[in-house]
Amino acid sequence: MSIPVDPRQRARARRAAGVVSDFDGARLALGRRLRGMPRTRLAEQAEVSAAAITQFERGDARPTSPVLAAIALALQFPREFFLRGATIERIPTSAAYFRSLRSTSALVRDQALAFAELAAAVVEAIEQYVELPAIRVPTHPVEEPQNPDDIAAAAAEARRELGLGAGPIGHVVRTMEAAGIVVLELPEEYDTARGLDAFSSRHSARPVALLSDSKHDKARSRFDAAHELGHLVMHPDAEPGSKLMEDDAHAFAAQFLAPDAELVPHLPTRFEWGPLLELKRHWGVSVKSLAFRAHRSGRWSDAQYRRAMQTLASEGPGERGGLGPREEPAMLGRAAALIEGAGWDLDDIAKSCHLPTAAVRQVITAGTERRPRLQL
Repeated sequence: MSIPVDPRQRARARRAAGVVSDFDGARLALGRRLRGMPRTRLAEQAEVSAAAITQFERGDARPTSPVLAAIALALQFPREFFLRGATIERIPTSAAYFRSLRSTSALVRDQALAFAELAAAVVEAIEQYVELPAIRVPTHPVEEPQNPDDIAAAAAEARRELGLGAGPIGHVVRTMEAAGIVVLELPEEYDTARGLDAFSSRHSARPVALLSDSKHDKARSRFDAAHELGHLVMHPDAEPGSKLMEDDAHAFAAQFLAPDAELVPHLPTRFEWGPLLELKRHWGVSVKSLAFRAHRSGRWSDAQYRRAMQTLASEGPGERGGLGPREEPAMLGRAAALIEGAGWDLDDIAKSCHLPTAAVRQVITAGTERRPRLQL
């Protein structure tokens, strides 16, 4: 083989010789988004141009081994993470229902979506070892303009198709998991202080709903879960981002948790703590939600509703009559326990999808009930 004489040709030959042949640009994009790092900052730390990072992510170019080592160090992922392995499909923003779309920065949304993509890859790997519940998410699209009766009907049909009878729902998150939905609690780095609340998507092989772990009130956590279920049921093909769609999901959650026909006749005709707290405990919904339903149904006047809201506001943060800790997902934690009981471990799952064990553990933890269990 001839040796290039021109210095530029020699430099190109040296670079080509050190190029990482099995590099996966999509995984670089995923790792960068998981860390919430702009391309410009990653480029500075890797000592390359931002254009080079873009080319790497698009697959138009591949980094050399030293550059990949610098990238891996900057993003705190092992080098192997960036090599070709199981395909991790990207979830576009247009396929995710963000609760607080307008108040959430694109960078924060992108980071949360990257976690959802990572979770989808881990779930796919888990399904090689254990059979998860079949996907049976009802679909009842609601046409615009929104009709409250249509939303109530969609909620009623969803209850029937999910095997729920009359009365309160014992555990909303478990109901969703039993329908094959992957429910996760967002890790601490995606907290509501950064403007992110909750979101869901049907884009992956399994529908996914990610909830905030900062809401310790059980009533609020149940409503959040039912809200995301509403999006999955009513908006399977709609473009997210509309306030009307968020209003739809709120109305669905209210009707799904406590249908009008069963709740409204029992609402008091004025603000009374005793009856309201009794209904709160029975249905697992907040007093604020009950007050809204009393006003919307016509049992309370505008003046009564305003006074009720003033009374609730005067109580300060939190609400009287707490129901205990928030509802938590459990499906992935239980699946991991079954896998380990069969003689496998998280390292095996990580190897099967070519991901770091720490990343697999983070996803499984996000889908694991963390309440302490009493051993007798």
